[in-house]
Amino acid sequence: MNLKSYFSVAALCLALASCNSGKQPATLTAGIDLANLDTTALPGTDFYEYACGGWMKNNPLTDEYSQYGSFTILAENNRKQIQGLIEELAATQHEAGSIAQKVGDLYKIAMDSVKLNKEGVAPIQTELDQIAALKDKKDVYPLLAEMYKKGIAAYLALYVGADEMNSSMNAVQMAQYGLSMGDRDYYLLDDEATVKIREAFKEHVKKMYQLAGFDAATVEQGMKTVMDVETRLAKAFRSRVELRDPHANYNKMAMADIKKQYASFDWDAYLKGLDLNNVSEIIIGQPASLEASVKIIDTLPLDQQKLYLQWKLIDAAASYLNDAMKEQNFDFYSRTMSGAQEMQPRWKTAVGVVSSTLGEAVGQMYVEKYFPAAAKERMVTLVKNLQTALGERIQALEWMSDSTKVKAMEKLATFHVKIGYPDKWKDYSALEIKDDSYWANIERANLWGHAEMVAKAGKPVDKDEWLMTPQTVNAYYNPTTNEICFPAAILQPPFFDMNADDAFNYGAIGVVIGHEMTHGFDDQGRQFDKDGNLKDWWTEEDAKKFEERANVMVAFFDSIEVAPGVHANGKMTLGENIADHGGLQVSFQAFKNATAGAPLEVKDGFTPEQRFFLAYAGVWANNIRPEAVLQMTKIDVHSLGEWRVNGALPHIGAWYDAFGITDKDPMFIPVEKRVSIW
Repeated sequence: MNLKSYFSVAALCLALASCNSGKQPATLTAGIDLANLDTTALPGTDFYEYACGGWMKNNPLTDEYSQYGSFTILAENNRKQIQGLIEELAATQHEAGSIAQKVGDLYKIAMDSVKLNKEGVAPIQTELDQIAALKDKKDVYPLLAEMYKKGIAAYLALYVGADEMNSSMNAVQMAQYGLSMGDRDYYLLDDEATVKIREAFKEHVKKMYQLAGFDAATVEQGMKTVMDVETRLAKAFRSRVELRDPHANYNKMAMADIKKQYASFDWDAYLKGLDLNNVSEIIIGQPASLEASVKIIDTLPLDQQKLYLQWKLIDAAASYLNDAMKEQNFDFYSRTMSGAQEMQPRWKTAVGVVSSTLGEAVGQMYVEKYFPAAAKERMVTLVKNLQTALGERIQALEWMSDSTKVKAMEKLATFHVKIGYPDKWKDYSALEIKDDSYWANIERANLWGHAEMVAKAGKPVDKDEWLMTPQTVNAYYNPTTNEICFPAAILQPPFFDMNADDAFNYGAIGVVIGHEMTHGFDDQGRQFDKDGNLKDWWTEEDAKKFEERANVMVAFFDSIEVAPGVHANGKMTLGENIADHGGLQVSFQAFKNATAGAPLEVKDGFTPEQRFFLAYAGVWANNIRPEAVLQMTKIDVHSLGEWRVNGALPHIGAWYDAFGITDKDPMFIPVEKRVSIW
């Protein structure tokens, strides 16, 4: 659990990828693998099938995956590279306390299934007993804090991050968090699919209590307690759509007022337990959730309180214990909820844990071996070209007034761009990795992360800190620092190819760059100024025009049926859909600017403009299980891959021109009904 990263980025963005090394050839390739296409499909009928049908046919889902796409292939190749680096360290002895020792030993511990199975639930037994020994309600508060520091979040999430009204300074903040199933809808909706998952969750909770050694009566009571507590929490949670309103999520209160309003909660014991001293104010994200948590903690009988806290411990630790616990965890959270049929091999999960726990230590090794300087240089050029194109588009907007344009251009000009890896690496010297238990090491890592986070309270924001590791195949925009970040792992084939021409690279990684830039101007990002403060820089009339145009996109995606009787959520996915739309528009303009002096040739039977859109669509090639479609539609702020293509392109004029799409084609949308924002 990395709560720090979870709450630090207001607009966490897209799962994408891309760079190659080596000397650039004299003749650049088209970059398009023709085998990935299905040219029996018609571009104006189903462009996703046309561009990705071959890929989907040639890459069927295996039991390991609930969805498998172009992005997955990159992530898997990346994981194999990291595995090689880690296993090299694990094969030899290293000086105690060195990074090599920590990386190698943590991997060996994660891989030692014999030891894990022999231990069973012993690694959590002391903590289970500690919870069972609670004698008084007042003892709950320091225990909640202690558990939280170790990565076991019950009821509340407290974190330190940029104050959105004073973005240069870090502040203590709270947010709704901690539902075992991840989303309130699983507890509240009564459609057939949701009820099925909820009933399976009840059985899962009982099985986990059983595996932890509880008797039958306690198991039954535990399940009822978990459902009671989390359903009450869910009723107070804001929806994912409601969470998109940054002003509603900003409720700064003085500590004295908090103690008065939530009087039954022992704030002194809780904050002391979290190593937070002299807290004068807290930004409360969702007051109703806090109120519900405080009431439950205050009124829940102590025996039930113990059971619930024991559940949160079991649930947090399950993946780091014996095979029986791990398999049951997989059975519910992966097989039932998303449709995966087979657990990943142990080495994959071990690599993932090491790569996240010692993230920048692994990242430093990764970039030294796999990230070429030429890739970063070309990215810098691409980013500058995209910035220029976005500026041109802002200046050309007919619907925006000059005064708002000035502010928009100021924000664009002050983008903080991060490419590849941080200039300064994290110091892991205080994190101890030793040969006791897997779970004990995870707890120490969480304690280390917590200490790192709370040390920032009341101090200036470090704008050079990275919120993703270099080996993360992703990218992000952070509104409070007005930064766009592209880790090294996203800069490699097949999404950014040093050997491919600009049509391909602007269509793939170029749109990724444009996507991140547009996040600064989506329905959330636009509410932050150039300095990262939640501050209105729009005229009232311009804001109204933006909302009107955004609502066109909301209505369009609301109309998409992703499964029988299930529609996409246009409001929840609005920010990402705006970013896709803006990314396409901006990158295409940058592409035309870059090639204006020397237009590209037709290659493999496709014009440069066609290759641009084929490259974009290829990013989203994906096979997905029906269970995952329902899950992602409920919880993911991104549209499904199919609709990031078929939902986005019909609003792009250049796409119509490239493929000769007319009003006779099913995907055609009249100009007056298309989205037109950035």
